[in-house]
Amino acid sequence: MAVYGIADLHLDSTGDKPMDIFGDNWIAHEEKIFNNWKEIISSDDIVLIAGDTSWALRLSEAYNDLKKIDELPGHKIISRGNHDYWWSTKSKLEGLELKTIHFLHNDSFLYNSIIICGARGWASKDSDEFDEHDEKIFAREINRLDLSLSSIKDNELEKVVMIHYPPFNTENKSPNEFVDIMKKHNVIKCVYGHLHGEGHKFAVEGNIDGIDFHCISSDYIDFVPKRIIY
Repeated sequence: MAVYGIADLHLDSTGDKPMDIFGDNWIAHEEKIFNNWKEIISSDDIVLIAGDTSWALRLSEAYNDLKKIDELPGHKIISRGNHDYWWSTKSKLEGLELKTIHFLHNDSFLYNSIIICGARGWASKDSDEFDEHDEKIFAREINRLDLSLSSIKDNELEKVVMIHYPPFNTENKSPNEFVDIMKKHNVIKCVYGHLHGEGHKFAVEGNIDGIDFHCISSDYIDFVPKRIIY
């Protein structure tokens, strides 16, 4: 069993949201992702999908995209991104009865000695146009990550966080308050997405404050799920 990560699948069964505005590498990106997935992911692997899974606006519309993921190899853990407008209550998400997908929703997911936690996160406070409204969302997402990590009762487990927004400040790429929460709970690894095209310059990876960070935006990793834990 290995743990892989990929974010920002941006699946679109309607064809109304082409992603090639971020570059020609996005042409037929769904086919690239699924073909690469089938080549490297086995049935007992875990794949962390850190947000922006589908462009759908309603849960009923997202079902077709989620069903495609459900039929791929491996166990999938999905957290929310800023474009996942279809995201609903835990009961409605579970009501889809998808066999290989767990929706991370203010909770955690245990697999062997690894426990997965997460939240959507939010833009850093030094981002352009960050205002009082963003401040409230930022604080709420901090609390959600803390709740997710606080749901863990066994401190011997390896804690992995999946978050959509980069948990770093924009100006100097220093860790922000989301990393403080991770340090508080002794997280060992964190994956995040959200960054596309020119935004890749804001990616931060490597071991920082004892946490191993990975940017897994699909175009950043060339649409190939990245191995996080062997």
